[in-house]
Amino acid sequence: MDNTPEIKSFPSPFSVETPQGADGWEKLYPYYLTFQENRQHVDGQEFWFQNSQQWPVVVKPFETIGCEFAIRQLGQFNSRHLMIPTANGIDYRIHQGYLYMSPIAVPEDEVADRVGQFEERAGYYFENWESLLANWYTKVKGTIRDMEKIEFRTLPDVVPLEDITSGKGRDGSEELFRSYDKLIDLAYQNWQYHFEFLNLGYIAYLDFFGFCKEAFPSIPDQNIATMVQGEDMELFRPDDELKKLSLLAIELGLDQLFDQSNDAELTLSRIGAAENGQKWLDALEESKDPWFNFTTGNGFYGHDQYWIEHMEIPLSFIADYIRRAKDGAQLARSVDELVAERERIIGEYRDLLDEEMQEIFDAKIALARLAYPYVENHNFYIEHWTMGTFWRKVRELSQLFVDAGFWKDPSDILYLGRDEVRSVIFDLVNGWGIGSRAIGPDYWPVEIERRAGIIDALKSSRAEPAFNTPPEFITEPFTTMLYGITTEQVAQWLGDGEEIEGVFKGMAASPGVVEGVARVVTSASELGTLKDGEILVAPNTAPSWGPVFGKISATVTDIGGMMSHAAIVCREYGLPAVTGAGSASREIRTGQILRVDGTNGTVTVLDDAGNSSAAAPKVEDAVA
Repeated sequence: MDNTPEIKSFPSPFSVETPQGADGWEKLYPYYLTFQENRQHVDGQEFWFQNSQQWPVVVKPFETIGCEFAIRQLGQFNSRHLMIPTANGIDYRIHQGYLYMSPIAVPEDEVADRVGQFEERAGYYFENWESLLANWYTKVKGTIRDMEKIEFRTLPDVVPLEDITSGKGRDGSEELFRSYDKLIDLAYQNWQYHFEFLNLGYIAYLDFFGFCKEAFPSIPDQNIATMVQGEDMELFRPDDELKKLSLLAIELGLDQLFDQSNDAELTLSRIGAAENGQKWLDALEESKDPWFNFTTGNGFYGHDQYWIEHMEIPLSFIADYIRRAKDGAQLARSVDELVAERERIIGEYRDLLDEEMQEIFDAKIALARLAYPYVENHNFYIEHWTMGTFWRKVRELSQLFVDAGFWKDPSDILYLGRDEVRSVIFDLVNGWGIGSRAIGPDYWPVEIERRAGIIDALKSSRAEPAFNTPPEFITEPFTTMLYGITTEQVAQWLGDGEEIEGVFKGMAASPGVVEGVARVVTSASELGTLKDGEILVAPNTAPSWGPVFGKISATVTDIGGMMSHAAIVCREYGLPAVTGAGSASREIRTGQILRVDGTNGTVTVLDDAGNSSAAAPKVEDAVA
């Protein structure tokens, strides 16, 4: 008898049935982004997990630019720039519209050779962090400003006479190609800058994390995270601007002019006509650039809405802040309390070390706290400001094709791959140049409708959480820290281990225990339904959700580790949080009473409230 234990596995990507109506979906994406049948011996063996943190919904063809640029640069800085000893990049594929990732380890026999190179390269950055980071801000902002200057001009009926008399000898259509190529290049450029410091920020924290785990074997992960909390982060700046504008509106007697009707134009016109209204509008203009270049999503999708283009979003947050401020709520984060708790924990653990080890501890925590703010700050400049500008320019280009009859809506361009867009530009200028009708208006409307049907069919199917056989132990630190993909989490997906009905296990991301009413939110458009004191349950959170963290009592997400956005923000707001809770947002219902134990990483469904009205949260445990 064979007593070998059965190894549980996820399905192979080559065995998953295609959703009805989605046949041929593979052809929507570049060949290098899909699993190839003749590579089953490779891709059919590696462990892949679905990255629902950054790419939670189906990716349209043009939107692959986000995963291609971001994940490629992450890997490039690991394996080519910094030569991180134990980690190369992360391989990635799109399967039935969803993104899957597989970390690539460095072969053991190559690790030693990379140590010296890594220490030299990373050491240079850490030793010159402040000056190099100051230059980073200059580079990134310059790239964005260059992107903002790009124009996509309608082709003229006749080449201007001055182009004839000057001997220019060109028709001007080349500018469309140049502008498109420049837009892609600038986006690519800022994604390179994105990872120049990001991996180092994580490495500094992971180095400190590893030291603490060795020096204090029983230390909770949360206590290590607490030692770097309370830092000033620019990612909170957009939310802080909303609070400032809310308080200014009350001070100027304009608070009654705000409502939540979603009519931004009406609200702003009412304010402009009021006494002191112009003073408030001037303050608004100062806040908008750059801080309203903030998306309700994460920047990777063309459908994301940005505050600066949809003013009803920030105005609704301001209206809610006005209400809360008038009710006596404290809008500002309790930074002093966070800092006091941070210093208390640092002092307690430092006192356990001898003098020599204290010096090492001091150096490592100083480096972690120096680099840690970038882990969140970069997000505003790249995912939000850069990508907001990028998508705006893509829509401007698309409008040319709408006007020329290629398709009906500017968002239709998202159904094309970016190389196809360049071909469409040639089709447009070719028809214009020779004086004939371009082919596109007779080809693309039907083709876009076909592709849209495939995308809709893909959206109707839930993504597999992972593919193939997982490793016995998941030890890759980035995967665990960022995504909360742990050995225990994978076991839950497979149905292994002890399961208790009504209990969800995840990452103990932010300490404290709270009981309250659940509010399941699956998109930013539902944030307005949150009531004071409710528990936010979501697949994941986005930085622009900041205004709701001051009114909720706890957070639960399906994916995310200790360094995920939800975890970091909840610690900064002093809210209990459990991240990486698997299927929580799909199985928990709005109105149920939950017990969120952010200290131990569990969420328990206690009772069904029978309605969605909020109950006052019951706080049982202070920060550990």
